[in-house]
Amino acid sequence: MTTKKKIVKQSKNSKKVIKWISFIVISTVLYFAYILFAPNIFSNSLEKSYLCIPDSSRYIDVTQILKKEANVINMSSFKQASNLLRYGTKIRPGRYELKKGMNNFQLIRILRSGRQTPVKLSFNNIRTKEQLAGRLGKQLMTDSTSILLLLNDSSFLAGYNLNPNTSVSLFIPNTYEVFWNINAKKLFERMDKEYLKFWTNERKDKAAAIPLSLAEVSTLASIVEEETNNKKDQPMVAGLYINRLKTNMPLQADPTVKFALGDFSIKRILYGHLKINSPYNTYKNTGLPPGPIRIATPKGIDAVLNYSHHNYIYMCASETLNGEHKFAKTWDEHKINANKYQQELNRRAIFK
Repeated sequence: MTTKKKIVKQSKNSKKVIKWISFIVISTVLYFAYILFAPNIFSNSLEKSYLCIPDSSRYIDVTQILKKEANVINMSSFKQASNLLRYGTKIRPGRYELKKGMNNFQLIRILRSGRQTPVKLSFNNIRTKEQLAGRLGKQLMTDSTSILLLLNDSSFLAGYNLNPNTSVSLFIPNTYEVFWNINAKKLFERMDKEYLKFWTNERKDKAAAIPLSLAEVSTLASIVEEETNNKKDQPMVAGLYINRLKTNMPLQADPTVKFALGDFSIKRILYGHLKINSPYNTYKNTGLPPGPIRIATPKGIDAVLNYSHHNYIYMCASETLNGEHKFAKTWDEHKINANKYQQELNRRAIFK
């Protein structure tokens, strides 16, 4: 074989090798591109779901959590992408949104950066600290026990000028954006900021004019809201209780007895119920109870701050049982209203 033929043959072989190398390189690039950039979040019913990674999680924990979302993500593809991008050396806890059509590169970039999707935290219609802690614990990584412990921690609460009886007044019902992995103490800090925003100078001045402390306003508002859900009646009810406070008359608020008994299903307060020894029994004790009997809403608080000025000191639920009340200035007037109410309860066979 001549030198020229050898050169031609070597050239052809070199081209074949180059082609094979090019093919391998291109195939590898395309494979890695597919692993990284092909859609890997799937869902037939939802446009998005969420990945919640607790504190102290390892990579294997993340994969286990993702496996529970088997209908959402291809785990084999995710694991390969994790190796390529070296995800796993530093796991950031939090709640991350998984959008339909998202690829592994996008997902891992979010996980590595710790760019969480906030939780829309909400709570309302809550009577007890246990209910509050439970509601918050269901929406956050922080467990309800740690929240409840702080709600009962006198030393901790002193920093917010609160105590275990008034601690729930720090929580103003609304919807707040917070990170899922916020801890209990940070949650209190956030609620304190919202509390200070809510209690404007105007509201503080109205409270001082009654005069009541902010916690006392929340306490009275909680009684008013338990007494009636009729928004029109609430300022009237608040005015009546304020009249009683100013004359040192017992509030004699039935909802406080239910709270003292721990039984909110009671529809008719009986004389036996009134015997309970509790600082929350406003039939036995004058003044406000030690703290709120529910978490007062902004509307309830404003009903107290903007209470109706009148001379009524007695009230009774209307015999229509529609949430409205009848108000009276004298005991004789009140007895007439109360008899009508009692007769209607008897007619409807409501005895407890």
